[in-house]
Amino acid sequence: MALTFSLNVTLDGCVDHREGIADDETHAYFTRLMDDSGAMLWGRTTYEMMESYWPLVARGEVDAPPALREWATKLESKPKYVVSTTRTDFPWTNSHHLDGDLRTAVQELKDQAPGGVLLGSGMLATELDRLDLIDEYRFLVHPMIAGHGPTLFQGGLPRTRRLELVSTEPLSNGAVAMHYRKAPSA
Repeated sequence: MALTFSLNVTLDGCVDHREGIADDETHAYFTRLMDDSGAMLWGRTTYEMMESYWPLVARGEVDAPPALREWATKLESKPKYVVSTTRTDFPWTNSHHLDGDLRTAVQELKDQAPGGVLLGSGMLATELDRLDLIDEYRFLVHPMIAGHGPTLFQGGLPRTRRLELVSTEPLSNGAVAMHYRKAPSA
């Protein structure tokens, strides 16, 4: 199955989670992506950011609009895999440590996850792209210039990636959902 890297990004490439438009339409878009995938894949930093907030929303301990509560509830039950060399205990519901050789572990996850794997960590994406494991890219491009980082693929890649456009979807908030897949010769 496919490994799909998905993230919010500003026009200048900023992937700071505090940037972007966080409204019902944006959350509905990411909920659809999550619904279509078999599992989530994150690095430790992203996992820790997510585990500090979303379980509280899912349990109703934090006041949140319906679109956020729907995302949180679905995320609660979705299998979540975490790559980390510094942490092995991931107590959030349906969370699993992905250890061993990164290439082998992620390829095995791709092979066994029905519906594919949705990757949502920028630094981990750079490492997985270097290993040529990412099949598709789904970016929600926000109509803003942040003027700071972190930026997309900030760590650099060994070569340019050629992608094929699958679709674009403009949102009413001005963001554009871009769906690309790795070009056959890439």
